[in-house]
Amino acid sequence: MPFIRSHEAVVHEIHGARFRSYVRPATGSRDLAAWTCEVPATTVPPAHVISQEETFYVLSGRLRFSIDGEIAELGPGDAAVAPAGSALAVANPADEPAHMWVTTRAGLTAELADGSTMAPPWAN
Repeated sequence: MPFIRSHEAVVHEIHGARFRSYVRPATGSRDLAAWTCEVPATTVPPAHVISQEETFYVLSGRLRFSIDGEIAELGPGDAAVAPAGSALAVANPADEPAHMWVTTRAGLTAELADGSTMAPPWAN
């Protein structure tokens, strides 16, 4: 199934953010996963260590990225790359929601600060 319609995207909510999953193995992708993420105003999700490289493209709003301690605030049209094994945190310090497009390899896992590991369904 090479085409995924917007109404077919699966929505997941965790840590205050909304993930709308488009591309993943369940939709026919062998290697990649891609989704949009809406981060509400003043949201600070927890930091985590990622198992695969992730790319981020800011669609609207402003987001503060921390990748292995390097911090940048990005706006529409800006992008970021987090290498596999890096510590990642994405926050929205602004008073309006922000949206981004995220891509990674299928099979991504994230290790949280408490040592637990999650396999986000939007990336698997």
